[in-house]
Amino acid sequence: MSTSGMRGAGPAAGAVNERSGVRWRIFLLMLALVSINYVDRASLSVAMPLISEEFGIGPAFQGVLLSCFFWTYALMQIPGGWLADRFGPRSVIAAATVGWGAFQALAAGAFSAGWLLLMRLGLGATEGPIYPSGGKLNAVWMPPKERGRGAVILDGGAPLGTAIGGIIIAGLIGAFGSWRIAFIIAGVGTIAAGIFAYWYIRNSPREHRSVNDAEASYIEAEHAREDEQTLPTQAGRHSVLNYLRFRSFWGMGLGWFGFNLVFYGLVTWAPTYLAETRGLSIGQIGGATFFIFGAGFVGELIGGYAADFWRERGGAPNVVMRTVLGVAGVFTTLSIFLVAFVGSAFAAVALLASTLFFLRWAGLYWSIPSILTDRSRAGVLGGMMNFMGNIAGITVPILIGVIVQVTGSYFLGLMFFAFAGLLFLASSLSIDYSRKLPV
Repeated sequence: MSTSGMRGAGPAAGAVNERSGVRWRIFLLMLALVSINYVDRASLSVAMPLISEEFGIGPAFQGVLLSCFFWTYALMQIPGGWLADRFGPRSVIAAATVGWGAFQALAAGAFSAGWLLLMRLGLGATEGPIYPSGGKLNAVWMPPKERGRGAVILDGGAPLGTAIGGIIIAGLIGAFGSWRIAFIIAGVGTIAAGIFAYWYIRNSPREHRSVNDAEASYIEAEHAREDEQTLPTQAGRHSVLNYLRFRSFWGMGLGWFGFNLVFYGLVTWAPTYLAETRGLSIGQIGGATFFIFGAGFVGELIGGYAADFWRERGGAPNVVMRTVLGVAGVFTTLSIFLVAFVGSAFAAVALLASTLFFLRWAGLYWSIPSILTDRSRAGVLGGMMNFMGNIAGITVPILIGVIVQVTGSYFLGLMFFAFAGLLFLASSLSIDYSRKLPV
């Protein structure tokens, strides 16, 4: 019998060691792309002191510039998912990456605050498809028992990019003495990453020349087993509005919304809180931010690997997901609640790191679209989920600002984050992870 014939038997042949690992390399590439995504998002925040002085921008319009990214980013979630389902994730990921790199570089030529606003709107629109397309990749490239790891590797770029983004952009500005040159370098680097993504990523395992038959057969066998064990969706065309009939859809959407209320709230307000309430210097804030969001990156990987480890050893989907996400919700809520009551800056930073460590277990949410629908519709369902989540990105920076301005304190803002943690917890427990939505 030929070697290829033996590999064709897939996992039944016990050829685990013979499988290529292309699926993991693709998701490490996605980790890099999402990290770049967050580095480019952070660029304006880092350069804002220089930009506001150059163009005479006041605090109110600075807030608009920082918020407008999410307007188009949120609007592109569902179309981005549809495009990934319709044309495949490879082209959408590459086009999105090249597109946002171009807008990042073009922002360097800004001659007015209005031009910057337009470039931020373009950046949001082109970054929008990256997550739904990544969710689609997770559905078609990963077996069910590995999707937790795929999801958190994909989503791990958010805390990682947040942790290193400020350091990278600030370093470029310092090295070249110009925010414009820093934006051009970041944009050109992003375009290069998009071209590489198109060269390496494929829409399915069988299309990739580096995937051997053992890996492809293993993925196909696991997908077939998944299809046999879950309630199939109805074939044919249907409206995405049909998802609105199901509790699990709303649990997914509201859980992701609660998660993003805490995450984007801390991304936008934690540095100011540490400066104004805890008295940290700029240098100390940089180190604290790296520690806090670095803890989120580590926590995200641990949560995803723990869920898959349990699933591979026979854990029922509802037991695994509700337990892991339930633990994440409880400790996220408890950690952020206690921040308001500790006296030292060190304790506050440690609790914020604990908050991010457990909060980022929610990266598992990027495995939920492939749990609740079939692989052909995972992109659009992921887009619907991320659309709901990114409403938080639009609203929470403004809401926390109003709370702090009216009360003169961050106490109620921290209590709001604790409430959002409870929303994340309750919503995660309401999802039925054992069956697909019959739409």
